[in-house]
Amino acid sequence: MNSAIRSFSRLAAVAAWVFVATTNPTWANAQAAERPMTAHAHEASPQSTSLTVTVDGKATTLSAVELQAMPQKTIAVHNEHTKTDESYSGVPLGDLLAKYDFPVDKTTHTKMLRSYLVATGTDKYWVLYSATEIESSEHNGDVIVAIAKDGKPLGEDGLFKLVASEDKKPQRWVRNLTALTLKTAE
Repeated sequence: MNSAIRSFSRLAAVAAWVFVATTNPTWANAQAAERPMTAHAHEASPQSTSLTVTVDGKATTLSAVELQAMPQKTIAVHNEHTKTDESYSGVPLGDLLAKYDFPVDKTTHTKMLRSYLVATGTDKYWVLYSATEIESSEHNGDVIVAIAKDGKPLGEDGLFKLVASEDKKPQRWVRNLTALTLKTAE
């Protein structure tokens, strides 16, 4: 019986806290202000060491050396999570896909409008882009497979990181990028 009373007491305390926090924003803000601010942190995940690009079911695995040998582009972005301006260098995603059998021209225009890309990290975090978002002839922003940040290796972000210049927040950036899969909806 005592454990039931203790459980009920804990539940009542949590309910009271939730009630006060939701009905009294000043109290909730004061509680949040007392907590120390920490940097935007990620759980540790395996480092990416290769990148598999799949277009129309055909997979190609690339090393960092192979990506470094391709033409590079540098983009400047604001990272809303860390509140800092950053510079990334890497291969434009549209160029990478063109090299592996998804060229953008009149013959593939309709297919591009119906295609999407799944980008996956080693931690199984994945995001989705429409093919038009990653093609510079169709979209003002840049999406690159970055291999350097501010002129240095990516560090804990692995050998590869997907970065988009036009997203207001980096929620579709993929650290430790390990796979890019282009698919077409039929």
